[in-house]
Amino acid sequence: MTRTPVLTLALALAAGPAAARTVGPDALLRESLFGEVKRLPAGERPVVGLVLSAGAVRGMAHVGVLQVLEDAGFPVDVIAGTSMGAFVGAFAAAGTGAARLRELASKVTLSTGSDLNKVRLISMLLSDSLLSSAGMEKVLTAELGDKRFDQLPRPFACVAMDIRTGEKVIFRDGPVAPAVRASANLPGIFKPVAYRHRWLVDGGVVDYVPVDAARLLGAEWVLASVTEGDFTYTNPTNVLLTLEQVIDIRGSILSRQQRREADALIEPSVGDVSFYETSRIPEVIIGGMTAAAKGLPAAKESLALYSMPRLWRRWSAR
Repeated sequence: MTRTPVLTLALALAAGPAAARTVGPDALLRESLFGEVKRLPAGERPVVGLVLSAGAVRGMAHVGVLQVLEDAGFPVDVIAGTSMGAFVGAFAAAGTGAARLRELASKVTLSTGSDLNKVRLISMLLSDSLLSSAGMEKVLTAELGDKRFDQLPRPFACVAMDIRTGEKVIFRDGPVAPAVRASANLPGIFKPVAYRHRWLVDGGVVDYVPVDAARLLGAEWVLASVTEGDFTYTNPTNVLLTLEQVIDIRGSILSRQQRREADALIEPSVGDVSFYETSRIPEVIIGGMTAAAKGLPAAKESLALYSMPRLWRRWSAR
C-alpha cells in the first residue's frame, strides 16, 4: 500500500493519544511531507541552495549549521558563500563532512591561514604595511588538493570585491583555493589579492549573504545561514576595531534585503563575537547548531510547501 502524507498522518493519529501528545499533528504532517520531498527523484525535487554569509570568526557558526543539516538529512544541492562562509562552503562543497569540519575548526588560531598574530597586528597598526593571507590557500590545498570548481561534488560559488572598481566578482570556475582566499581577504588587514587582473578583497563588503550567487548556480529554493554582527556591543577604541565596526554595519545594511531573497533563514546568535576571537570558535559552532535546530522545522515546512505542486503531480501519476 502506498502511503500519501494524509494517510501517514491518519495512521500516526490512530496510534493513540500518547503518540499525539509526543508529536503534534502539524509536526507529523511536516515530517511526512519533508520525507516525500527527499524521496523525489533528481530532476523533480527543487534544487536546494545553501548560502553561508560573511562574518569572520562568527562564520564558524556555519559549521554547526552544517552539522544539524547533515544529521537531519536535509538536501543541499548547491552552495554559495562569502568570506568565512566561502571558506566553510568550499569544504562542504568538496564533500568534507561536518565532523571533519569541526575538527579543522578546533585548530584555527589567530594566525591560521595568514601571517596575522598579535605581534604582526601591533606592527600593522604602527605602520602602513598590510598582512598576507597567502597561507589560506595552503590550508585549503592541504585539505582539498588543487581542485577546480568543476571538480567539486556540489556546485559552489564565492564572492569577492575588486577594490579598484568596487565591482562584485562571483567565482564559479577555475581553481577553488585562490578564489576563496580572495573572498575572505579582510580589507584594511590583508593585502588585496592580485588575481585574474583584479585587486580583490573580502566579498562581504558587496554581497554579505550571496543568495544571488546560489541562484546563478541553479538554486530554486534557498536556505541562508546569516552570522551578522551586532555592532551595538562595541565602542571601537582603535583603527582596526573601527574598521571592523564599519564592515559589520555595511554587512547589516546589505543583509536586510538579502534575507528577504532567501526562502528560509537560520540566524545564529553570535553577533557579539569579534573577528579575532578564535578562542570562542567552539562556542560559535554550538551557537550555529542551536540556531539550526531551532530553524530546521520552519525550513522543512517551507521546502515542503514550495515542493507541493511537484508532489501533487507525482501522487496523481501513481
